[in-house]
Amino acid sequence: MTQTVFIDGEAGTTGLQIRQRLEDRADITLLSIDPARRKEAAARAELLNAADAVILCLPDAAAKEAVALIENPATRVIDASTAFRTADGWTYGFAEMTQGQRAAIAASKRVSNPGCYPTGAVGLIRPLVEAGLMPADWPVTINAVSGYSGGGKSMIAEFEEMETRDNFRLYGLGLQHKHVPEIQVHGALLTRPIFSPSVGRYHQGMLVEIPLHLTEMGATLDNIHEALSAHYAGETFVEVASLADSAAMTGLDPEGLNGTNRMRLFVFGGDGQARLVALLDNLGKGASGAAVQNMNLMLGLNEGAGL
Repeated sequence: MTQTVFIDGEAGTTGLQIRQRLEDRADITLLSIDPARRKEAAARAELLNAADAVILCLPDAAAKEAVALIENPATRVIDASTAFRTADGWTYGFAEMTQGQRAAIAASKRVSNPGCYPTGAVGLIRPLVEAGLMPADWPVTINAVSGYSGGGKSMIAEFEEMETRDNFRLYGLGLQHKHVPEIQVHGALLTRPIFSPSVGRYHQGMLVEIPLHLTEMGATLDNIHEALSAHYAGETFVEVASLADSAAMTGLDPEGLNGTNRMRLFVFGGDGQARLVALLDNLGKGASGAAVQNMNLMLGLNEGAGL
């Protein structure tokens, strides 16, 4: 018996990639809405309540409207917007984040898919806070770069239609980026982090970096690496590069894990300083891949199916 899945917003960047990961699977039957009726609340409500699992790939306001249309208590929901990432009653969909998170996702009816930048940031921060190496009130700074697909249809059009000639652009200059509360809450931080995002002229792939003064923290590169390695030991989709491999590197390509649901963490540095870096595909582990992983867990399927 197959499980039914409805992707509300399947024509968007994330929705299309989720559909590609699901459409050839024998254990999933995709439900689709008539394109001519996709803006009709009644037509959407019918599918939202008929599916075993619903994946919302919508703006925040539309995601909230969709959730309000669901009356079937058996319907499981994965929301890819920012609407519910710190909301009560919603489980954060980062299975590798902390002990018990995978089981919590599997048992939940409401899961909020993590943002792409927070996946890298929380993936680096949370293990260090839990290990006692990073105080919860540490003044964290996060520098990150993503491909322009992370900005949605408007940014994709801007770069691909040559409306801008920028090769690299800083944004979020007012330090009020919508991902900051998510990073603080799920990174288990007491102090609001400084987040400096940027975009490059390439389609997808990202690097998320956290620089640290290890001497002030009372930590070493070995301590940091050991904590990250222990936290992700045995995981399929999150891995930690060895210190030797990291030390031998002269550069890091943000497109290095494109097309995958993987995230690789690196510990660079020396002389009492470190650069912690997460490499991932903003449309993979940072969006559609994570949604499929969460769906698999919620439906009791093989966690890695389709990934």
